[in-house]
Amino acid sequence: MGALKPWHIAVLVVLLVLLFGAKRLPDAARSLGRSLRIIKAETKGLVDDGKTDDDLAEKADAQAGRQPLPQQPVQQTPPPVVDPVQRSRDVI
Repeated sequence: MGALKPWHIAVLVVLLVLLFGAKRLPDAARSLGRSLRIIKAETKGLVDDGKTDDDLAEKADAQAGRQPLPQQPVQQTPPPVVDPVQRSRDVI
């Protein structure tokens, strides 16, 4: 009862082509593949980061050598004061 039969797959393919169009399906499959590759690389990177503490120490030393950028003063102008009564009269 729960098995997928060949005609089930054929109906699914026909529905996908009708919904998305034949031109968009290859692009969607390509972007899905790229996303899966990115996820795989990121999870592999997370696993590799957790294996050695020496790498973490080197990264921490590199981060400590950096200097923050100087902060530029931000010029903010105060918003204009609007009388609520006058504003409601302008709308009408």
